[in-house]
Amino acid sequence: MSRPRVGFIGLGVMGAPMAGHLARAGYSLAVHDIDRLRVDEVAAEHPGVRVAATPKTVAEASDIVITMLPSGKYVREVALGDAGLIQGFARGSLLLDTSSCEPWLTVETAATLAQVGVDLVDAPVSGAQAGAQAAELVFMVGGRRGPVARVMPLLDVMGKQAFHLGPVGAGHAMKCINNLITALTFMATAEGLTIGRRFGLDPDVMTDVLNVSTGMSWISRTHIKQRVTNRKFDDPFKLELMVKDISIALELATREELSLPLSDLGRRLWTAAQSYSPEGASISDMVRWVEHMTGTEITPVAAP
Repeated sequence: MSRPRVGFIGLGVMGAPMAGHLARAGYSLAVHDIDRLRVDEVAAEHPGVRVAATPKTVAEASDIVITMLPSGKYVREVALGDAGLIQGFARGSLLLDTSSCEPWLTVETAATLAQVGVDLVDAPVSGAQAGAQAAELVFMVGGRRGPVARVMPLLDVMGKQAFHLGPVGAGHAMKCINNLITALTFMATAEGLTIGRRFGLDPDVMTDVLNVSTGMSWISRTHIKQRVTNRKFDDPFKLELMVKDISIALELATREELSLPLSDLGRRLWTAAQSYSPEGASISDMVRWVEHMTGTEITPVAAP
């Protein structure tokens, strides 16, 4: 079978390297982003990439269109709005949404696209910017088996693993749950390190202990020394997006008639950290709020 023509919309921190892997793999690629500089950078790096003026023109040039956007609201607008994908899709086309979205919006968007013979597969990612750059993303996939099978070769190019969790919306449900757990783990780790620092322990050595003990996490392995104790606070994932994902998870819990007191408290604390932080702050800046609240900086202890 011939390879599908691919479109890519959303060339930010994650989208640009993901699109780059597809271009290097030899896929015919049409791209679009509201930031023309992003588009020009991708097109300059990959000369065969075609620039499309609107989502509609991306759809006209593609069999499968991938989106990597901030939320389901943006995906819905790109898919269904004026000059949206739905205006350019042929029957039998497919939308592969790798954004972090509200599952209920994903289901609604999929239903509208289905009316014109277009499938939707949701496949949000874990792995952050480094995973996107190294093609080591983990995809959490929702959709019917046939459409999921169609996108698997693309996921294999952009990532290292893909898990099919269920029907449309299941991938986005898993993503917000994953980020809720990550957020609570991050804050608990920061508070624990604060206790140790006040007692005189070195947070770098504490992190070494965590990483070979039961307190080990993705946060302890990739964030504390790399972002916090060195005072860089430079994770490209934005604090506001983490708060968004926490809120999506808790709205999903409400819709499922669940009461989750720990998670609800976590949302309130992360929202407080967002209010304390400047616009565009990294998730790592949450630690600055913990330090502010405790009057304790998580910094290495000077060698004796």
